[in-house]
Amino acid sequence: MAVFLSRLGRFAFRRRGLVVLLWLLALVGAGFAASTAAPPPADTFSMPGTESQKAFDLLQEKFPDARADGAAARVVIRAPGAEKITSPTRRAQVERLVAELAKAPQVVVVADPFKVNAVSGDRTTTYAYVTYEAKATELTDAAHDGLTGAMERARATGLVVEAGGDAVEIEQTMSGTGEQLGILVSAVVLLLTFGSLVAAGMPLLTAMIGVGTGISGIVALGSALGLSSTTSTLAMMIGLAVGIDYALFIVSRYRSEIAEGRERAEAASRAVGTAGSAVVFAGLTVIIALAGLAVVNVPMLTKMGLAAAGTVAVAVLLAITFVPALLGFAPVKVLARRDRHRYTGKPLSERQQRKAARREDRRKANLGARWAGLVLRRPVAVLVLGVLGLGAVALPAASLELGLPGEGSMSPRTTQRKAYDMLSDSFGPGFNGPLTITVRAEDAKATTELVRTALEGVPGVDSVSPVTTGPSGDTALVNVVPDTGPADTRTENLVRSLRGMAGGLESRTGASEILVAGQTAMLIDFSQTLDDALLPYLGLVVGLAFLLLMLVFRSVLVPLKAALGFLLSVTAALGAVVAVFQWGWLAGLVGVDQPGPIMSTLPIFMIGVVFGLAMDYEVFLVSRMREAYVHGARPGEAVAAGFRYGGRVVSAAAIIMTSVFSGFVLEDDDFVKMIGFGLAAAVLFDAFVVRMAIVPALFALLGKSAWWLPRWLDRLLPNIDVEGAKLTQHRTTPSEPSVRERHLVG
Repeated sequence: MAVFLSRLGRFAFRRRGLVVLLWLLALVGAGFAASTAAPPPADTFSMPGTESQKAFDLLQEKFPDARADGAAARVVIRAPGAEKITSPTRRAQVERLVAELAKAPQVVVVADPFKVNAVSGDRTTTYAYVTYEAKATELTDAAHDGLTGAMERARATGLVVEAGGDAVEIEQTMSGTGEQLGILVSAVVLLLTFGSLVAAGMPLLTAMIGVGTGISGIVALGSALGLSSTTSTLAMMIGLAVGIDYALFIVSRYRSEIAEGRERAEAASRAVGTAGSAVVFAGLTVIIALAGLAVVNVPMLTKMGLAAAGTVAVAVLLAITFVPALLGFAPVKVLARRDRHRYTGKPLSERQQRKAARREDRRKANLGARWAGLVLRRPVAVLVLGVLGLGAVALPAASLELGLPGEGSMSPRTTQRKAYDMLSDSFGPGFNGPLTITVRAEDAKATTELVRTALEGVPGVDSVSPVTTGPSGDTALVNVVPDTGPADTRTENLVRSLRGMAGGLESRTGASEILVAGQTAMLIDFSQTLDDALLPYLGLVVGLAFLLLMLVFRSVLVPLKAALGFLLSVTAALGAVVAVFQWGWLAGLVGVDQPGPIMSTLPIFMIGVVFGLAMDYEVFLVSRMREAYVHGARPGEAVAAGFRYGGRVVSAAAIIMTSVFSGFVLEDDDFVKMIGFGLAAAVLFDAFVVRMAIVPALFALLGKSAWWLPRWLDRLLPNIDVEGAKLTQHRTTPSEPSVRERHLVG
């Protein structure tokens, strides 16, 4: 592997113009395809094999008139003060509002609330359904303006008017700001790390080209593969982070090889052969973790994972080809200014030689090496403090409550949340989360009437709607309004109770099938789907990554402790998410308007992403230790060497990745905000506690045993040579004199 990649790096360095041109053509081609592609679809949610999905599919089939996928809005109107909405004056104002809404662009029909008896028991509140001819993503600005304009004019008469539904435009106040902030912080960190504008710019340029190519590809395929805008956002988040990090490691290794006295092409070749090997295998672990989300069998998660995995693959290819090509254009300027004298061709003065010697001494005893020395002297204390600290942060994860996004979890300042609260106050908390009972029978109407009568006496049921029968006559439904809200555990218990009654009702009424669906039922089914998929998913991802790391490090214990460290990191990150987004700690600082349940998709998505990223730092840091150990260093010396050469770069990479993820906390989308915060916390915990403290402490305690591999297994596993031990055997004759040769000539 190392020999192949080193040859690839040398080729890219020498044929830099061709390599850069090919990547630019790929970027332009993907961008052109994206610009001509159909708009991406809206987010869809399905769970194959669940009762909720089965009920949804049945209703789509048996109620064809309800299959229209047009957007809808529910406009809630309340009379001011103690007035009644049914008074002649207020009723006339509501009717004018309804008439004005019906004339708005793209509106198909508006249900008159007084004709459908949509008035609260206290006669203070009513609501009107507005149905549109187009999907929510296809509504024009004129349609949105027509809705908001009619509402504003009704408010001017004294009415309280709010609206919910997918036709209501969601305000996006920080779009793009998070990414820009993350890139800005990354630029500062890179500049401080490298001391060179050129070196700092290379990882940023590489990441932006990778993200541009990847996101353009997703947009181009969005309509055909059903990839939504949320998929692109998450792919951008992961792609930016790993793109910068992977390029950072190649550039850093190139500078190290130059410092060792190698000529430019050879330095680029060895950088790609060694650090590039780590990049390839680190990228593979991320890709495995993301693509493994397909095991969950939730199409939305599968698409997110595959799209992000594709962006990571592009980042890996760019790192091992585009970065050495850029180094070919600026082989000297990529160095810090104080090191460029090596290529001036002039001999160093005595003063410059003393300065160079002092810099070399500082490099050998840098902060990373000093930290490694501290850990090696106090491994037990460091290990205990690290584990206990992460365990304390992880405690809130025991109180994790899962939920699906809805208007009830939106900011209290939004019109959607205000409309939700008004309906809950006036029509009962269960009005916003009705359950749909679907009945199949030969005489569906008569059978469903019997089911309806039975449901009215069930504890926890507030009301049951009249029976609605499909055109075929063999399917009907009723809507059940619970006494409690959608997120209430009593509503969940009601769903389980109704599903438990289904078998008995089928035998008593002659129904062939009774299905319970609705928001709470969907959450129950989704939670069960995730529970069923969690162990297979972890087994697949951790198992494949374990084998991959065993190939890389030729050890059994190194991949084992890597997996255990990941569990600490992800649990602590989930604990931090619960504390902020569910409990409300520091909610104002993070921009959480309404603490509540955690997105149901977040834990398993975080497990996949965090595992891949955790293995990144494991590979980057431990591969340097392995390289030193293979070349004869004792276990303690190998740990110190790993931190001397890799500690600073891994720290910079972790800060960059944290800043990129933290930038997405500024987004309005709740899922993006949560995943950004969770990943930022996980990277901090994993890089600075697990990889920088717990891992070297374990190496210190294990000694040579850390690199133990049974002989029979050693013979079976192929030697992929990630540490570059074979590079010295394949070194090509340099095309230019080395640095040391130049000094001798000078």
